[in-house]
Amino acid sequence: MRITPHTLACAALCAGALLLSGCASGPTAIDANTMDASASDHHANLRDGAVPAYHARPGHARPLVAVVGDNASTELSDYVVPYGILMRSGVADVMALSTAEGPISTTTDMGKPGFRIEPEATIARFDARFPEGADYVIVPASRNAPALRAWIAQQANKGATIVSICNGAQIVAKSGVMDGRLATAHWASEQERMEQQPAIRWVRNARYVADRNWVSSAGVSAAIPTAIALVEAIAGRERAAALAGELAIADWSARHDSDAFQPRFGHNLTALATTVYTNGWFHHDDALGIRAAAGVDEVVLALTVDAWSSTGRSHAYLLADSVAPLRTKHGLRVIPDRSMGESEGLDEVLELSASTPPGKAVDQALDGIASRYGRANAYGVALLLEYPGYRD
Repeated sequence: MRITPHTLACAALCAGALLLSGCASGPTAIDANTMDASASDHHANLRDGAVPAYHARPGHARPLVAVVGDNASTELSDYVVPYGILMRSGVADVMALSTAEGPISTTTDMGKPGFRIEPEATIARFDARFPEGADYVIVPASRNAPALRAWIAQQANKGATIVSICNGAQIVAKSGVMDGRLATAHWASEQERMEQQPAIRWVRNARYVADRNWVSSAGVSAAIPTAIALVEAIAGRERAAALAGELAIADWSARHDSDAFQPRFGHNLTALATTVYTNGWFHHDDALGIRAAAGVDEVVLALTVDAWSSTGRSHAYLLADSVAPLRTKHGLRVIPDRSMGESEGLDEVLELSASTPPGKAVDQALDGIASRYGRANAYGVALLLEYPGYRD
């Protein structure tokens, strides 16, 4: 099986490949937990996870952050979570960009369609307005489009720090400007990355890695601590700690055990096999409506839709009073999949709680999944989202 990032079901497909092959063999990534921290400054950064402090650039009164997605296919949470957290922080100007005109079609972690997003501008219009480039460019897992790779390279050459989320690291790696850098991505794509992008020094057992002008994160849920780490780099530890408290995040360090997610008999293999394979063999997809209105927290919404659509048993749809675009809590324009008048064919409508902090959105979704489909299924979703701390 050849696994490519543009499928956006990389977590599921990679897990499937590992399940079929038993245990992958071949080159292994650098282990952040065992390497010698005194070997170099880069290794020290790998151990503590610190993102280099922001240095103001000419012409920017505040840091300028561009979150960019490919119109044809971009991973939902990878795009929305950093946008929502950075907007909430108030420490930077954040723009939602697309590679071309029109809405961005998103995909959830298991490859099911998510809701669409209306970007603020295309990369071409961004370049016309900001010829000096962005300070930070957030790169989600996306279709491997030449235009996107070229734009990432241009932004890096202009001095931007590139921040890849999950398997967005493979898009950055293929841009050709980060050879020799330390980086990480979703646990399930490790073997593919080692084989296809050997010029990158791939790391395991780190939630995120910073190496000069490239910050990279592990699987989907790592977008949260990575975004907080960026806030710390821009505005300091005190502001990051306050933001983490608002989000209900206790720890945003780079400490992580990605090895715990690798399929192992007697540990997590049953949960992964259930989620990736047997659910699809023996069950039809439930159609679930996730009801939202203007002002919804975009991070909670995206993570909820992503989790429910990663069960192998359900497809979550954004449901609103109409299919007209609605504006989220921090200004993102999203397009509902269905209106309330079209909810008749849904198996169930789930209400988002306005009191759920973003840091608890995955926990809440996993609790609902466990109640509906069993705890093993919820554990499988946690593994696919690379969400630590959840056990069968």
